[in-house]
Amino acid sequence: MRIALAQIDTTIGDFAGNLERLVKYAGYARDRGADLVVFPELALCGYPPRDLVENPGFIERSEIALQQLAHLLPPIPALVGYVRRSQAEHGKPAADAAALLEGGQVVVDYAKILLPFYDVFDESRYFEPGQSVCVHNFGGRRVGITICEDVWNDKHFWRNRLYTRDPVEECVEAGANLLLNIASSPYNTEKIQLRHDMLKSIATRRGIPVVYVNQVGGNDQLVFDGSSLAFNARGELCARARSFAEELVIFDTDDAAREIHPAPESTAEEIYQALCLGVRDYVHKCGFRKVLVGLSGGIDSSLVTTIAADALGPENVLGISMPGPYSSPGSIRDAETLAQNLGIEFRVIPITPVFESYLETLDPAFEGEPRDATEENIQARIRGNVLMALSNKFGSLLLTTGNKSELAVGYCTLYGDMAGGLAVIADVPKTTVYALARYVNRSAERIPQACLDKAPSAELRPDQTDQDTLPPYEVLDTILKCYIEENLGADEIAATQGLDPALVRETLRRVNAAEYKRQQAPPTLKVTAKAFGMGRRYPIAQKFYE
Repeated sequence: MRIALAQIDTTIGDFAGNLERLVKYAGYARDRGADLVVFPELALCGYPPRDLVENPGFIERSEIALQQLAHLLPPIPALVGYVRRSQAEHGKPAADAAALLEGGQVVVDYAKILLPFYDVFDESRYFEPGQSVCVHNFGGRRVGITICEDVWNDKHFWRNRLYTRDPVEECVEAGANLLLNIASSPYNTEKIQLRHDMLKSIATRRGIPVVYVNQVGGNDQLVFDGSSLAFNARGELCARARSFAEELVIFDTDDAAREIHPAPESTAEEIYQALCLGVRDYVHKCGFRKVLVGLSGGIDSSLVTTIAADALGPENVLGISMPGPYSSPGSIRDAETLAQNLGIEFRVIPITPVFESYLETLDPAFEGEPRDATEENIQARIRGNVLMALSNKFGSLLLTTGNKSELAVGYCTLYGDMAGGLAVIADVPKTTVYALARYVNRSAERIPQACLDKAPSAELRPDQTDQDTLPPYEVLDTILKCYIEENLGADEIAATQGLDPALVRETLRRVNAAEYKRQQAPPTLKVTAKAFGMGRRYPIAQKFYE
């Protein structure tokens, strides 16, 4: 049997556009001689639909679109994910379902059994779980149909399992000799290899071919890498789609021929491609065409601007330099050099006169008080106002440039450098920012080398550097990864990493104290195992501190 893995990029709620895409890729599959085309989870409505599922009209549109798809498909059976009414007497009104369409009819309709409710997933909030596995006779095979999380509970692979049921085992016990899994599994730096190892383990231990088709594209904070896979019954990789791009590949269950497309060669390449895809889809799906970035001449804004230029084209990016009283000539020069290297539009708007006006206005109220972070933040907020004015005037989306390390400890200014519509690298630790900059410059110097060499500085007071306030970024990022991604406590971090316990405790205190800032930040593109945003839900007013 020739199975087409159709890895597509859909938009949430765009039933007409998604329907058109499904029909187009079904045509590609038919042209390549496939016997079956398999699409991702909830491909018809887009994933994750979140509270849209609570709107009865949304579910009705999805069911209507499925019937339309059944009649519009070229003559090839298709497995497609969609949302429908749950048909349960009690419980949630909706189901995360997979429909097998053939000859204009729905011949199989399966509801997802395992509904994740952790990190960014809220599925048990919205969906009623299915009760029975689905094994269907197709093409001389007994085909087990599963949806995403259904395959993430294999007792042979996971030491600690989240669910009592194992739909894969149940499918095999029901006679399945081929397993299909349609998925919408978001990217993080550990996911691509983890999925590969898990699916290979299932194929090898169960002795059946496994086909996995994942969504690709960016939807709000989540980036989906695709990376669809197929393994034969011996656990050998037989098909692989590229990561971070739409693609269709063929897996032939009866042929040794393999269609394996290259995977990213490094973690830096993975992350960079994820960020470019996330920016491109967020901008376009939200109805924007152009973006602007405040260019400080530092490494963070340089990286964000480069990502934007690669994602959207340099003609759609505007870089704004806003020198203040403490900006160094080198930083202004580096910002202009970056703009020239990328071929983007570049403007300079000095803020010193505005800052002096602020001081003149506020000095009577501040009488007798020393200069401190207040005056530093005023500069940042002036820049935020300038950038938002340009965004409003020209209809361009403002991209913020803060990294995860700064956001974690509150080293950022509300309504200043945090102003904007998308936080591109707010899930990228500072040490990874440098790795990505080196990746960008792997063939030629696009980001000026001076941006990598000079000490990081906000340039809001004379001779300021980040390390006046923060630990060295190598140390800070180690602490943050242990705390945010691995949930380790202060004493355990200090002991395992050989760090000063007082430094660790102070860092964790700053992380907790900055929660109010993070909850006012723009949406953040998620690339690590635990990002600030929809997958991390901490209270602001609380008294638990390490």
